[in-house]
Amino acid sequence: MICFLLATPLLAQEEAKEIDVNFLLNYYSQDGDHAAVTGGIGTQELQDRASEISINIPLDSISDIFFHTHVNVYSSASTDNIDSRISSASKEDVRASFEIGYNKDYTPTHQYSVSAGGSTETDYISTYLKGGWSASSSDQNQTLNLAASAYFDSWLPIFPEEIRGTDNAVITTNKRNSYALSATYSQVINQKLQASLLFDLVYQSGLLSTPFHRVYFKDENMPKIEKFPDSRWKYPVGLRINYYLSDLIISRLYYRFYADNFGITAHTANIELPISVTNWLTLSPFYRFYTQTKADFFAPYQMHNITAAYYTSDYDLSAFNSHKVGMGIYYSPLYGISRMKLSKNKLSMLKGIELRGAHYQRGDGLKAFLVSLNCNFKILSKPK
Repeated sequence: MICFLLATPLLAQEEAKEIDVNFLLNYYSQDGDHAAVTGGIGTQELQDRASEISINIPLDSISDIFFHTHVNVYSSASTDNIDSRISSASKEDVRASFEIGYNKDYTPTHQYSVSAGGSTETDYISTYLKGGWSASSSDQNQTLNLAASAYFDSWLPIFPEEIRGTDNAVITTNKRNSYALSATYSQVINQKLQASLLFDLVYQSGLLSTPFHRVYFKDENMPKIEKFPDSRWKYPVGLRINYYLSDLIISRLYYRFYADNFGITAHTANIELPISVTNWLTLSPFYRFYTQTKADFFAPYQMHNITAAYYTSDYDLSAFNSHKVGMGIYYSPLYGISRMKLSKNKLSMLKGIELRGAHYQRGDGLKAFLVSLNCNFKILSKPK
């Protein structure tokens, strides 16, 4: 009901015949002892509280506009160690983003979309453009989706306190550009089985490292900031399979292979089993396994050679396995959960609520817990 009260003032202002709104609250907490800020040792404690609002407004029978805004507030014990004398700018920070876009079905089987947005935080600002196109067969059994995006980031570099003003605190650029192409082909194989093949190609250039991540070397006391190549290619390929086991259970299977020119290869396997307990209640247990090799230039604390061209002690780029297990609960009665009159001929309906929780554990000792609450609303015109 809290979600309903928060979203209603925004919805009441819209004049569209039907508006879809999703309101998401998310909490994430983690801890570990391999912080990149302190060279691969030290606390990774972090708490993140996020909220998102997504609004889709039909303009007519074939087009609509959408808005998406995201705000998260986090506190990080590891980034507080950028500076030991005062609280670092990144210990407690706020990240905010906004996106606006347009969708249109220009034929019954062809659609396109365009959007633009941006995000900001203490030490960076980003803007981006996105576009998409999809085509379906006349029987809707085959669908091809193509998408492209471009991100343009600018950093305000923050360096560790002990190397500020030295030759070890130098970067060649504060810009980072990222470009991505993706393709998804979906096929309905029979009444019970649907499969999708996914492919992405990502290219990044500019400042790819983080200026406040320390790296310690063999027989050296003074650290340097981590150093990456100035470009990176990523090329993941995935397969998604949905199989209807019965009227009560659907199996959702997903596999992805990932590789990049940093030397990392990775495999992801995910299974989710939505179970229809009743017509209005669905339980969705899920499990994800992930494994990756290390980047060519990763090494733990004080294990790098001073002559190395590139170096990092960020354990996100180490070799590890991880497990994520959780449960989703979706509650959506046929006529909605609650309704509220907005005007003479409009009402707001809380259509459904989804609660998801998960536990995450990585082979290097990192553990995390996350929980999210998603509220789905509709603004409807009352029948005449």
